Amino acid sequence: MTDHDASEIFDVVVVGGGPAGAIAAADLAASGRRVLLLDKTGRIKPCGGAIPPRLIRDFAIPDALLVARIRCARMVAPSARSVDMPVGDGFVGMVNREHFDPYLRERAALAGADLRDGLFERISRESARLATVHYRSGKGGEEHRVQARLIIGADGATSTVGRAEIPGHARMRKVFAYHEIVRRPAETGHDGARCDVYYQGRLSPDFYAWIFPHGETVSVGTGSARKGFSLRSAIRDLRADTGLDACETIRREGAPLPLKPLRRWDNGRDVLLAGDAAGVVAPASGEGIYYAMLGGRLAAEAAGAFLATGDARALAQARKRFMRLHGRVFWILGMMQWVWYRSDTLRERFVSICKDKDVQQLTWDAYMNKELVRAKPAAHARIFFKDLAHLFRWVSP
Repeated sequence: MTDHDASEIFDVVVVGGGPAGAIAAADLAASGRRVLLLDKTGRIKPCGGAIPPRLIRDFAIPDALLVARIRCARMVAPSARSVDMPVGDGFVGMVNREHFDPYLRERAALAGADLRDGLFERISRESARLATVHYRSGKGGEEHRVQARLIIGADGATSTVGRAEIPGHARMRKVFAYHEIVRRPAETGHDGARCDVYYQGRLSPDFYAWIFPHGETVSVGTGSARKGFSLRSAIRDLRADTGLDACETIRREGAPLPLKPLRRWDNGRDVLLAGDAAGVVAPASGEGIYYAMLGGRLAAEAAGAFLATGDARALAQARKRFMRLHGRVFWILGMMQWVWYRSDTLRERFVSICKDKDVQQLTWDAYMNKELVRAKPAAHARIFFKDLAHLFRWVSP
């Protein structure tokens, strides 16, 4: 460690260079703040890679990053019966996190953030005004430290920042996700414009499995919170069932995903969380990229208010604004997962519901635009009574 390291002072140190951290760093740097973005290179998060049109518009994602355009989702029941849900107008973009995350980090650097390869270790405080961030970098793991007025922890579901600074973070409930990126030979017959989602207990007892096209490759994955369930065995079976077992495996990745937003994202002083570290992965669907990037943006805005006023109460606005926008959606998706994912009998009926045109339209409207559709109360009422009918077995699946 050098004296020069200790004398460096930043407005904000962002720990973690995934979508949440990169967006927070880019927005703050663009507003004129001095920002350090710390990221440990070499890790790729397991992710299906779906991004909705709302994300593409709001965050100006270039077409070159889209490796596929999805126009249909196929829902597969335990009986192997399937239901296709066409997207309709438009498409869902697919990205490969191997390229998507570095692009966002580079964009943050172009906006003025200082991007460094570093492994965060801890925070210490020698003064009331500044916190000291300790991190290691380089092959020898050389220790460095810098000072900051604020730290944004965007370092994943097992956030080192969160566990040290936010009460209750270590008890965050998680599902473990695992996927394999495999090369997709043309003869497999997999539709490059369709996502396949498997609601089968043998592939996941409490979540779902997926096959998502990534252009020349395919993401084959699953997730579960149940201890002892073999995710690798489930993916081996899914690949064998779908003709992907002979395909070249390019890489394997696994990571925990949060199941519910934390009740608090800041420590009331100088730390704020964003992305998976704050728990913003949608229940039932596991969608996280859009919510992480939005969370990063809201964190940047709350950070800007804190830096301008010195009032730590401004940090709480990030969570309040997020939950005002999406708390209801998260609650609905959580209830849906609790009701329908408990057994194969219920999963069979859930897939049956997906045949309904009202369900399909409202699902895609809400997903594509990230807003609950309030203008169709009659359709909502029909869906409610159809759900009851399937849940209580008044109709056959």
